[in-house]
Amino acid sequence: MSTAKLTRADWQARAAALNFRGQAFIDGRYTDAVSGETFACINPANGRTLTQIAACDAPDADLSTAAARRVFEAGSWSRMPPRERKAIMIRFADLLDAHVDELALLETLDMGKPISDSTTIDIPGAARCLRHYGEAIDKVYDEIAPTADSALGLITREPVGVVAAIVPWNFPILMATWKIAPALAAGNSVILKPSEKAPLTAIRVAELALEAGLPAGVFNVLPGYGHTVGKALALHADVDCIAFTGSTAVGKLIMQYAGQSNLKRCWLECGGKTPNIVFADAPDLDAAAEAAAFAIFFNQGEMCTAGSRLLVEASIKDIFLDKVVAAGERMPPGDPLDPATRVGAIVDDLQLDRVLGYIEAGKQAGATVRLGGGRMFTESGGYFVAPTIFDNVRNDMPIAQEEIFGPVLSTLAFEDEEEAVRLANDTPYGLAAAVWTSNISRGHRLARRLRAGTVWVNCFDEGDLTVPFGGFKQSGNGRDKSLHALDKYTELKTTWIDLTR
Repeated sequence: MSTAKLTRADWQARAAALNFRGQAFIDGRYTDAVSGETFACINPANGRTLTQIAACDAPDADLSTAAARRVFEAGSWSRMPPRERKAIMIRFADLLDAHVDELALLETLDMGKPISDSTTIDIPGAARCLRHYGEAIDKVYDEIAPTADSALGLITREPVGVVAAIVPWNFPILMATWKIAPALAAGNSVILKPSEKAPLTAIRVAELALEAGLPAGVFNVLPGYGHTVGKALALHADVDCIAFTGSTAVGKLIMQYAGQSNLKRCWLECGGKTPNIVFADAPDLDAAAEAAAFAIFFNQGEMCTAGSRLLVEASIKDIFLDKVVAAGERMPPGDPLDPATRVGAIVDDLQLDRVLGYIEAGKQAGATVRLGGGRMFTESGGYFVAPTIFDNVRNDMPIAQEEIFGPVLSTLAFEDEEEAVRLANDTPYGLAAAVWTSNISRGHRLARRLRAGTVWVNCFDEGDLTVPFGGFKQSGNGRDKSLHALDKYTELKTTWIDLTR
């Protein structure tokens, strides 16, 4: 049956028939953690345990790093002819496409996002990412410097060696491929540490990588906690590069660990508090309102780019906010296995408490609840929060300044362009921003003045693999996506040849 035609009952039946893998994947085989320790993997839609997951730690980091280093030095992947490496990467992508329903189901059961998103966004997007960088392997050229006739200056790229990728739980396999695809394409060995909150797809995909033809040891998966195996990888002297997506607080720790160990490359994509700025001359207020609701409620608001700060020109604030509230009412949470559901469950009880805590803080600070404001479906045992919209928010309130990572929108009014820019930039973060206006000059002006790695004009969360993604300020450094991502995983070498001798 086509995935597009599956019903809620079909997905429930498939979920009941799943056999979950919970082991680490090291040197081409599944294995328990050296300690034998495990932790529970919970379904956020009902609070029940799906399976037990290997709780890896420093000894497992040692094993995977040794395997990754051995195969890197052997050259079976790092020095494989580009055309052959490309073919394997594309087979890897094809295998994700071939297993889209299985992987999507794992993603939804593990993280709580709607199955319709997993099948149409997450898994196909991950496959496209692998294919994109696979295709780039034999299309990115090295350089010859403009020297005098007496010399030849060669500028070549080389893989850095062993790359550790620590990825988040909100887009578990998509965010992973944003790291592992360019790292593998460049010829590195990779150790993937998925979030302990959503490790199932990474564990399964490791097997598909081996089936595609990646040599054993080139791609390893270590499930476990950030403060154990994640810290061990960041401190490991034989890891050459660490790539991280997650909170700013953890990113700062990883940067410290990199400096304390071998001064490894450290690339961080951290938090965000995206301003979504709507001017009175927006070309279509109805479309802008739908986009504003999508920007904060898609993926349950568990997005680093979530449009969590809605800045609206004062002359239209009330009428526009009414439209956003109406759009939010059309996005009620539901069973993640129901294809009609647009908003699923919060990933776990800890994140649920965090989101509810911010909602309560907003109320105590004097903000007005226009929509939602509490937990839903408690009888299910799952972690559901009603899409929540606050009005009368001050920019110094915690709900306006701190990353909530949940379906909570703060609304602020501004009088003119200067105030909009000031409010938008008044945050420690600088990951993304959006501007809605019919004035193309204003759109260009704000795009230049907003301190953010991505600025959308008359749209939200648009783009593809051809453009880089990353942030300014405490949203991190480095860029995922586009050919610029290869810069993170390659060393530039200069070879100077004297032609006079």
